[in-house]
Amino acid sequence: MQETKMFKSKDFEVALVEDMLRDVIDNLKEKGYNPVNQIVGYLMSGDPGYISSHKEARKKIQKFDRSVILEVLVSKYL
Repeated sequence: MQETKMFKSKDFEVALVEDMLRDVIDNLKEKGYNPVNQIVGYLMSGDPGYISSHKEARKKIQKFDRSVILEVLVSKYL
């Protein structure tokens, strides 16, 4: 008999944000951009123009609220 596994929705959301950030960082590097500068610019201003549309990086990052992305980044640092 298999047990039901419980997942916290917050943990799942964090994993999704982390995966998205890895993809976006790789896409920005591929296009020759500095991913730190571009992502900070986007998070500070809300202007999606900071993120390249290469391989749909812009669409991927816009799926998440900027405050959620910031929360994940800060929580990983602390």
